[in-house]
Amino acid sequence: MIESDSTLILYFMNKTPQSNVAGKLDFPSDVLTPSFVYVLFSIKDRKLYVGFTHNLEQRLRDHSSGNVDSTRARRPLKLIHYEYFTNENDAKSREVFLKSGFGRTQLKLSLKRTLAELGLESGEV
Repeated sequence: MIESDSTLILYFMNKTPQSNVAGKLDFPSDVLTPSFVYVLFSIKDRKLYVGFTHNLEQRLRDHSSGNVDSTRARRPLKLIHYEYFTNENDAKSREVFLKSGFGRTQLKLSLKRTLAELGLESGEV
């Protein structure tokens, strides 16, 4: 799990895949390459970032440490949503959809309570 002094706050709300006591993800043994689509909220510019990865924990570390060009200047970041896929193509399609105009609208509707907790108005982001 991300260290407490990190600028990225990591929350795993969904218990699939299972999270063990150390906060590490335990994947089902029949899944060779899990895929994730995730959404980060920039506390600095108050905008969303949608990404794809096979290793969510490492990718969040990369974002947090400034190793991702597209989010380096947007830190600190907060993970507000992620989706787990057993099929890489499904995950990539979902990422493309969420980055589209209609997809972003749907994402904002799905996360409206989370976004409200972050103090965002419906038109913001």
